[in-house]
Amino acid sequence: MQKREITIAPSIMSSDLCNLEKSVKEIEREGIDTLHIDIIDGAFSPSMPLGIDTVKQLRKITDIDFDVHLMVNDNEFFIQEMIDIGVEQISFHLETSVHIDRYVNLIKESGTKVGVALTPSTPLSALEYILPQCDTVLLMLINPGFATNKNEKQIPYAVQKVKDLNQLIKEKGLNTKIEVDGRVSLETIPGLVEAGADILVAGSTSLFIKNRSLAENKQIMEEQISKGLNKEEAVK
Repeated sequence: MQKREITIAPSIMSSDLCNLEKSVKEIEREGIDTLHIDIIDGAFSPSMPLGIDTVKQLRKITDIDFDVHLMVNDNEFFIQEMIDIGVEQISFHLETSVHIDRYVNLIKESGTKVGVALTPSTPLSALEYILPQCDTVLLMLINPGFATNKNEKQIPYAVQKVKDLNQLIKEKGLNTKIEVDGRVSLETIPGLVEAGADILVAGSTSLFIKNRSLAENKQIMEEQISKGLNKEEAVK
């Protein structure tokens, strides 16, 4: 049986923000085809790493897939801006959305993949009606916007939440991907993959660990991913 394909999605926030083009080209050279981009408005969470114009400039220098995670209060505005730029996937938070179906349709009609994002404590029951419309569900494993706080630990129920979502997706007969974001570290990757995670947002605790090259970190990540997949196969 062919093993699941796991996507490594480097977080642009963890790259060299003073040399973004260089960082993106290095990511491309490693054969990585997805870039995770956080768009934060400073209100939903207390940081603003990248502006819309920066994403526009990045789009001009690379064909890599842009996986955009909106951490904003005005979803409709930012969704339209990302559609106009030409990103490949847009995830928005259910917690800041009133007209969820409207946002889903807006994204789908543009030919862009749809993701919905949940903060750590938001229950999976919030997905009950919308899940069949989603290409991806993004589970935050730390509170949004606090990645630079090294004391912010991954939620203790991270693996269980991934398992529960994986089970829900299977029960509904869907192909929805599970994306995990927040302290997706070399230590936690095997457990998250075994639980059913498909897309790993890679930051300072995995792909961008200092004192090692991107290539070295990627190789170690792939080894940890294989451990998780092997454990998953052993259980079947």
